[in-house]
Amino acid sequence: MGKFTVTNEINCNEEMFWKVFFDKEFNEKLYRGHLGFPDFRILDQRDSDTETTRKVAGTPKMNVPGPVAKVLGSNFSYTEEGRFNKATKVWSWKMTPGNMADKLRNEGTMRIERVGDTKVRRVAELVIEAKVFGIGGLIESSAEKQLRDGWNDSAGFMNDWVKTHT
Repeated sequence: MGKFTVTNEINCNEEMFWKVFFDKEFNEKLYRGHLGFPDFRILDQRDSDTETTRKVAGTPKMNVPGPVAKVLGSNFSYTEEGRFNKATKVWSWKMTPGNMADKLRNEGTMRIERVGDTKVRRVAELVIEAKVFGIGGLIESSAEKQLRDGWNDSAGFMNDWVKTHT
């Protein structure tokens, strides 16, 4: 099992960060356009006084070694369910793959830290686990690389979005 943290600085205040993070247009442009997902859909998003929940379905662009691609299949997809606790200001999520759900686990939390009046630090703590005999470690390291690259890419995209949309 792999645990790792990704931190990025985003050039906006806390209120703007969460507004953009939950914006449907931003997410569609980020995943489908910038990150190259063949499919990304927000299935459900609900807001209450205490929390915001969101369920998405995605098919990521895969850049993994041949043995991992063979095990995961050519149309790897997932469903992600997340919850933002408005009191603690922590986003937590769990990803369920379309196949091998009993063998693959990806979940985590994200919070932001105020760096200044117009800057926050996004801190994502992720867990990856692959219970696949012989190549579980390779799946985990490949997933970690893809996730790190995706989080870092998304930070640059979010900074550009904030600059041009606010």
